[in-house]
Amino acid sequence: MKEPVLTVMLRLKALLENLQGAYRGYLVMAVAFGLAAGLSIVAANLAARGIEHVVTRDALEALAEEELDWAEVSTDGLLLFLSGEAPSEATRFRAVSAVSKVVAAERVIDNVTVAPSLEIAAPRFSMELLRNELDVSVIGLVPASLGSSDIIARIEAIDPEISAYDMLETASHPVPFGWEQAVQYGLDALALIPVSKISIAADEVEVTGLAQSERERDELRDQLVRDRPRGLITSISITAPRPVITPFTMRFVRDDEGARFDACSADTVEARNAILRAGRAAGASGVLDCPIGMGSPTPRWQTGAIEAIRAIEEMGKGSVTMSDTDVVVMVPNEVPAGTFDQVVGLLENRLPDIFTLAATRLPPAEEDLARAEDGLEFVVNRSTEGVVTLRGRLIDERLRDAAKALAQAEFGVTAVRMAARIDPDLPEGWPVRALLAIDTLAQLEHGIVRVRGDRIDVQGVSGDANVSDRVSRMMVEKLGRGAVFNLDIEYDERYDPIAMQPTPGRCERWIEEILTEQQITFAPGSSSVVDAAASVLDEIAEILRECGRLEMEVAGHTDSQGRLETNMRLSQQRAEAVIAGLLSRGALVSDFEARGYGPEFPIADNATAEGREANRRIEFRLIGASAEAAQAERAEGGTEPDADETPEPRDESELEIVVTIGAGDNPRPPARPQR
Repeated sequence: MKEPVLTVMLRLKALLENLQGAYRGYLVMAVAFGLAAGLSIVAANLAARGIEHVVTRDALEALAEEELDWAEVSTDGLLLFLSGEAPSEATRFRAVSAVSKVVAAERVIDNVTVAPSLEIAAPRFSMELLRNELDVSVIGLVPASLGSSDIIARIEAIDPEISAYDMLETASHPVPFGWEQAVQYGLDALALIPVSKISIAADEVEVTGLAQSERERDELRDQLVRDRPRGLITSISITAPRPVITPFTMRFVRDDEGARFDACSADTVEARNAILRAGRAAGASGVLDCPIGMGSPTPRWQTGAIEAIRAIEEMGKGSVTMSDTDVVVMVPNEVPAGTFDQVVGLLENRLPDIFTLAATRLPPAEEDLARAEDGLEFVVNRSTEGVVTLRGRLIDERLRDAAKALAQAEFGVTAVRMAARIDPDLPEGWPVRALLAIDTLAQLEHGIVRVRGDRIDVQGVSGDANVSDRVSRMMVEKLGRGAVFNLDIEYDERYDPIAMQPTPGRCERWIEEILTEQQITFAPGSSSVVDAAASVLDEIAEILRECGRLEMEVAGHTDSQGRLETNMRLSQQRAEAVIAGLLSRGALVSDFEARGYGPEFPIADNATAEGREANRRIEFRLIGASAEAAQAERAEGGTEPDADETPEPRDESELEIVVTIGAGDNPRPPARPQR
């Protein structure tokens, strides 16, 4: 058994030796091929890394050229991976396109994400209304839920003849807060002003318009300020063309009462300022005015007016009246004849050639007094109660009937009393002067006009600040350039319908005046208004009914006696009691606020009984939108500038008033009218 095993082993050994010799060459070849394969793999790997580096570099350069610094690039063989967060889909597409120029598009793997888009902001709804009489164009963007048809219908309802052109666009977004009240305010302004541009947004309305006169401009401005909704910002610019002044008149008087302009006209701001400076130099003081208008007879009107005023200044007393190119100088007899001749001679040489000068030195005062004692006069008088009396002398029955009929037409049939007698020996021109006196009195609220043989004297009160100008023109136009007349007309704003319109500022002032005359008083330690103070609440309620809706604070104040907590509570209760009392009298108090301040703000010394009584008081103060409206009113009214500092308007063809919302303290508005 052992021998066969040994034999097998020997045979295997021999076999292996034979195989080793036969395959030695194959082994060498296998090793050689293995080494070659390894070197190839290393070379291929190095080549791939080089290609990837070049591709990455070129791709980054392409992205940099497009300013796409958010993009990231990586490579894997021939594949290019693009990643990062793009701001928008458009920038993502730009990035893919940029790297596709470096490698084929199919080798670009797009792993870019797009940043979530922000919610689209709602557009700013706005609308512009352009009106030219009966043509209205409507442009803008309005909420789709309201549509444009409703707005067009509301515009056409202003006037059946209006044609509205709809150029509105709509957007499906929520209606902004305040949009409806702004639209309503804008449409109300459109209805008031036939030539206008109204720009409407939810929080602001701009009104630009053209009025036919300065008075209409003021009325429109005041109404728009009063009607402005609470919280709405408004800009109001209403212009008025300059009036045509005919005849172009200037009258300057210097007498014992001082120097003044009875009438004045100017064609430019520079002329106005120069004329008023000359008047101030001649002794005129206070607030002076010289309306600017069209109709000047010559570009040298300013020169003529200044020289005429200087002539009166040099003579000391007298008057000069300019009507177009006619210049009439009249001085009293007390001016020395030599001075009169010298100054008139100088004036003749200084006036531009287009002017015609007539100068008169009046007779001595004794002769003037004798004429007055003759009783040759016709007097028209209007009392403060409105009763008109005509007395004195008229030339015949026909003139008396004509004078009575004219007076009844001007003042009312029942208001006229005829007490004139007939005198056929009156001076020439008496009928014209008598009828002119009635026309002149119609310009006054009350007053007296005296017609004498040599002059007409006018004295009275008017609510028109320019009434002296108008009366002077009437005198010159009816009586000629040699007319002698004296004007003493006082302006009283209580009779001015514009100055006395119930604006928020004026209403506050009127209430303050009532409380200055008599405070609202209460029972001791109580919030019950005493019977004696009920009339005060009646007066305040009457004003509030006229003023309409206001935002006001009713403040209660006490003296320092007692506990602070008690005084604070009592002052609050008293303020609330005042509001309740006004409400029961029909006043609009929905926007009133009651506030008790206790003894916090004394106005007098609490150590005395009189001081404590003064400190126990009720005050009214505008707040919110009403306070803003009052501030705008005061800012617009402003303080009268000196004549020589009046600025040039933006456009000499028109006068402009701009109303803006402001803040701060300003002078109080005018006093309330007497009741």
